[in-house]
Amino acid sequence: MEFDPWSPGFVADPYPAYRRLRERGRAIWCEPTNQWLIPHYDDVSAGLRDRRLGRTYLHRFTHEEFGRTPPPAEHEPFHVLNGNGLLDLEAPDHTRIRRLVSKAFTPRTVQSLVPTVQKLAAELVDDLCAEGGGDLLARVAEPLPVAVIAEMLGVPPADRGLLRPWSAAICGMFELNPDEETATAAVRASREFSGYLRELIAERRKDPGEDLISALIAAYDEGDRLSEQEMVSTCVLLLNAGHEATVNTTANGWWTLFRHPEQLELLRAEPGLLPTAIEELLRYDTPLQMFERWVLDDVEIGSTTIPRGSEVALLFGSAHRDPARFADPDHLDLARADNPHLAFGAGIHYCLGAPLARIELAASFGALLRSAPGLRLVREPEWKPGYVIRGLRELPVEI
Repeated sequence: MEFDPWSPGFVADPYPAYRRLRERGRAIWCEPTNQWLIPHYDDVSAGLRDRRLGRTYLHRFTHEEFGRTPPPAEHEPFHVLNGNGLLDLEAPDHTRIRRLVSKAFTPRTVQSLVPTVQKLAAELVDDLCAEGGGDLLARVAEPLPVAVIAEMLGVPPADRGLLRPWSAAICGMFELNPDEETATAAVRASREFSGYLRELIAERRKDPGEDLISALIAAYDEGDRLSEQEMVSTCVLLLNAGHEATVNTTANGWWTLFRHPEQLELLRAEPGLLPTAIEELLRYDTPLQMFERWVLDDVEIGSTTIPRGSEVALLFGSAHRDPARFADPDHLDLARADNPHLAFGAGIHYCLGAPLARIELAASFGALLRSAPGLRLVREPEWKPGYVIRGLRELPVEI
């Protein structure tokens, strides 16, 4: 089987395997993961918008009715936290919560963060330059989005070191077939992070500020408000989704640029290319390789009928290298104009934080291009074992 998400070799370079999957068909059964793999761009794009495919099935079926085993009771803190967030809800709950969150997380709110993001990025890059280099992932890629989300939520600076470990532990559950050790860590992080946010929400109820938590408390629509659990889940999702993608796009993106020196030189010579370059880096080596959906009603993909109760794996990484949609898809083209990548999803679950992610990426890449024009790789990096959220362990650089 070409698809081997537990193999370090596959994680390091899944793209040849994706090509073979696309040649095999539009829907391929994968016994090890118990999923239907969907490797073609048009099918992945359509699947993100098809309401017969759901992030959850619990709005229509019990676990038993859907032919699935309920999760262990001891995992409940994780599932309560995850199950009340926008990413894992379907209409009508998703519609209601997204409408309320959008009243707090407005385009104006995001745009107002631009000076803060640029200042934070410049400071991190200046520190890296002052030391002559270091781990780009740990020194720039990770701290920037965490600091931005913490700033948005009003998390005091002294507590910000807690956020990344909590997020990493929770996101471990999004990998394929997580083991019990991963689940235990995710449950512990879910309980601790939720407790921390409940205290922060209680403080903001008494003493509202200019932060997003205060805005979420105040958000209402036709008399409807977010419950405390919905607020907690929203804040956790903003951190997890908001920084995992940005961290990995930054580190994976620079690793891509180092392997394409002619494109890196072009970007250094023409900084106006940065907006299209970021979109191309998101396409070329996307941080989220797979997005899973439950089949709520039978669907046909090509000549294959996929029955209700199945799970499909929408392969973003494969879709982004599909020659039926992208000209010369294995070629990195930082000036690529026609680039409808799916890195931020599509349909009702399109990433609410996409505009903020683009601001963060523009700030960090821009600061590094300006302040570290001689930035170079020290040694080839290693990949973390995770496949679904795919990223490097470190990215050692020197100035």
